[in-house]
Amino acid sequence: MMRFVWVGIFFAVLLWSAWQPKEYFTWFLEVFPALIGFVLIVATYRIFPLTPLLYTLILIHMIILMVGGHYTYAEVPLFDWIKEVLHQSRNNYDKLGHFFQGFEPAILAREILIRKEVVKKSRLWLNYIVLSIVLAFSAFYELLEWAVAVLSGEAADAFLGTQGYVWDTQTDMAWCLMGAVTALLFFSRLHDRQIERLTGQAFGK
Repeated sequence: MMRFVWVGIFFAVLLWSAWQPKEYFTWFLEVFPALIGFVLIVATYRIFPLTPLLYTLILIHMIILMVGGHYTYAEVPLFDWIKEVLHQSRNNYDKLGHFFQGFEPAILAREILIRKEVVKKSRLWLNYIVLSIVLAFSAFYELLEWAVAVLSGEAADAFLGTQGYVWDTQTDMAWCLMGAVTALLFFSRLHDRQIERLTGQAFGK
C-alpha cells in the first residue's frame, strides 16, 4: 500500500512541476536526477528493496528537486518570503537542496555499505567512508554544474542559482556536509533497526 502512496505523491508533484515551469530547460536539468532515481528504484525494488526511512528521504529529495525545477532555485516563493522576513541577501532554497544532497545520500551510502558488508563493525570507519562518498558526490555535482554553465552560457544562470554569490560552490559543499553529518547523528540508530528488520543484519554484532 505504501508504495502506491509513494508513487502517487511522486507523479502528483512531477506533473505539478512540469506544468508551466519558469524555464523548461532549467526544469529538465533540475528534475532529471529525480527521473533517473525513479527508474533505478523501480528497477531494483524487488532485488534490493530499501528501508522505509531511505525511501521516504529519497521522495523528499525528489520533491525538493521538482520544486526547484518549477520555480528555479533562486525564485522559490516561500524562500523569497523567508529572505524578506530574515533580511537575507538572497533566496536560499538552493542551500536546502544541497543540505538534502548530503542528508539523503548519506543514508543511501550507509545502507549499501552495511548491507553489502563493506564495513562490518566499525562505526568510525563507516561514518568516515559515508562522509567521503557524500563529499565526492557533491564535488562531482559542482563539476557538472560548471560544465553545464560552460556549454550553455547565460541559459545556465537559473540552473546554477548563484545569485552573484562568490562563495556559492564552497557553501553548497558545506551545506551538503552538514546534511550528511546531521543524518548520521540523528538517524543512524533508526536506520540500523530498519535494516535489521528488513534483512536480519545487525550492524556491529
